[in-house]
Amino acid sequence: MQNTAEKYWFALYTKPRAEKKLAERLLAKGFEVYAPTQTLHKQWSDRIKKVEEPFFKSYVFVRFSEEEKLSVLQTQGAVALVTWLGKPAKIRDSEIEAIRDFLARYEGVKIENIDIKPGQAVRIKHGSLEDQFGTVLRQTKNKVTLEIEQLGMRLLAEVPKSQIEIES
Repeated sequence: MQNTAEKYWFALYTKPRAEKKLAERLLAKGFEVYAPTQTLHKQWSDRIKKVEEPFFKSYVFVRFSEEEKLSVLQTQGAVALVTWLGKPAKIRDSEIEAIRDFLARYEGVKIENIDIKPGQAVRIKHGSLEDQFGTVLRQTKNKVTLEIEQLGMRLLAEVPKSQIEIES
């Protein structure tokens, strides 16, 4: 696809278990696609088998221009673009490169969802509130609302889940 319009990376939400097929279809259409996989050893009752599974289940990263958006969304297996504030969320080239570098540098990387419950004590790992401790009040899909007590005051902070760890 030769297009002079500026291209950006976007996260594309896929149908369940359609990441690899969608990536192949988008590549066939001429798009730049990033859909990292990991090799896992799955055990069945009679054997152990190596299988390739996506790192980001139900997501594929695609680079395209605004004019190509419809073509991407009409590809079989595509569901929708990930949005932020009602608009497709653009991902910086540096963020895609950081993911590539991280996955290339470290073996055995796993992506896990943290099971967080109200009342749990957590520590903020990074960000403007780094090394602060708080208690979970509630959570959404990607954020946690924490109660942080300092200097005799009760502070409420909404923090991305990726920035916290559960205290033991």
